[in-house]
Amino acid sequence: MSAVLSNIAPAANFGAVKARQQVAWSTGNYAVVGTTLQIVGETLAEALDLRAGEYVLDVAAGNGNATLAAARRFCNVTSTDYVPALLESGRRRALAEGHVIEFREADAEQLPFADDSFDVVMSTFGVMFTPDQEKAASELVRVCRPGGRIGLANWTPGSFIGQVFKTIGKYLLPPAGIKSPSLWGTPARIQELFGESAKAIKAEERKFNFRYRSPEHFIDVFRTWYGPMNKTFAALDATRQREFTAELIALMNQGNRATDGGLVLPSEYLEVVIERR
Repeated sequence: MSAVLSNIAPAANFGAVKARQQVAWSTGNYAVVGTTLQIVGETLAEALDLRAGEYVLDVAAGNGNATLAAARRFCNVTSTDYVPALLESGRRRALAEGHVIEFREADAEQLPFADDSFDVVMSTFGVMFTPDQEKAASELVRVCRPGGRIGLANWTPGSFIGQVFKTIGKYLLPPAGIKSPSLWGTPARIQELFGESAKAIKAEERKFNFRYRSPEHFIDVFRTWYGPMNKTFAALDATRQREFTAELIALMNQGNRATDGGLVLPSEYLEVVIERR
């Protein structure tokens, strides 16, 4: 009996995982990294064909890349995240540009909005990190009106960032029972999560180029400001930190397009537009 029981995967504790994630994303300052990804929000806004006057919700918005992209197209935007400091960063960016946006602290797995509240629901590299993927997907569908659109940008498993998280998992064991966030970057998983609620799903692979002074500069920025990387380094002793750093640099060298000592590193992501049934 004990041999049989040992093969049963432990149940996921979504609440505990979420609490740890919230601490990680509150560490450092994701806005330093997030701002460099602005072009992804702009590209997703165009893929969604946003129209002035539409009601748009940005879920797990971080410091507001998709939020600002929608506001620049004169949409009525609500920006949500469960990290207050990131919402404050987005609020300051919106104020600097003169946009009127509602910022609201919210859990992507329990959105505080009525059914069918928004014409468009967006998330760039955000909702993919929720521990309960099915619940998060159902919430995106619930608050999007029939005939509305859901737009996502998610790192793929084979992307540079997908490989970074796989490398992190070698040094810090991922939580038991939690599906990989990069599954959101596969058409098959998108179909599983949204197929029954979708009239149409369009998924297109795109690339974002990380541009830094060098691989070492990338590590310095991410180690300082990117919560999951910061937490990983903090949990390792000096020897393991050096090993982790060496693996990250080797990973970057595989895809680096720069030949002058700098870093120009493409990372694939899946851009998804779902038309809600």
